[in-house]
Amino acid sequence: MLKPLVQEAYDTNYRVYGARKIWRHLNRQGHPVARCTVERLMRELGIAGAVRGKRVITTIPDPAAPRAPDLVDRDFVADAPNRCWVADFTHVATWTGVVYIAFVVDTFSRRVVGWSAAATKETRLVLDALEMALWQRDRDQHPYVRGELIHHSDAGSQYTSFKLAEHLDVAGIAASIGSVGDALDNTLMESTIGLYKTELIKPQRPWRSLPQVELATAEWVDWYNHSRLHGEIGHIPPVEYEANHYLNTTKPQVTPNI
Repeated sequence: MLKPLVQEAYDTNYRVYGARKIWRHLNRQGHPVARCTVERLMRELGIAGAVRGKRVITTIPDPAAPRAPDLVDRDFVADAPNRCWVADFTHVATWTGVVYIAFVVDTFSRRVVGWSAAATKETRLVLDALEMALWQRDRDQHPYVRGELIHHSDAGSQYTSFKLAEHLDVAGIAASIGSVGDALDNTLMESTIGLYKTELIKPQRPWRSLPQVELATAEWVDWYNHSRLHGEIGHIPPVEYEANHYLNTTKPQVTPNI
């Protein structure tokens, strides 16, 4: 009876869940089962969780560009949404050329709040990801507050560009920049990109074109935000984690007596 449930949990989550996440997934769905049972059934079914590959550095610095200070100092813990966003980009090889994908992640919930894809890694790539993040927060009716948000990245030329610095300054967002190619300076973003490569890009290659990568990325981000269980936030999806935060911190409206 449990084997079909284990297989379904595996198949509907990009075939990347290991025993721990399938065990938690089934219990969240109202199917009490022991973790050791899930491990045994997965062995019998011949399925296993995804294993991450090696990190690839795509950042190229501009030595002449001035850098913003490092306001994060490797401390990626935030006490609320829209306090600290981390940003970076990666690349995907396709039949028609290299595609670059930029992400913006809220460190509070691990939610991907913005992303973009392009055939070139110009500053527009990272600006579009930032614009999506701002639009997403506005659409959810939880916009950032000027002066409260930090945008952290490494020292790639796209992130030290005048265009991005000007955009952040006008928006009232503090720019923060760490080291070049140092995973520890942007570890949370590196982790997200690692998951993206492991859970989507590598299993489904070869990729044909930019539109194909864009569509698949949109679907993966939706799953990542709304369904994927994240151990760092209590084994729940980022959107649920944020909803719980707002539920617990928003004061109920009191209707005055007339």
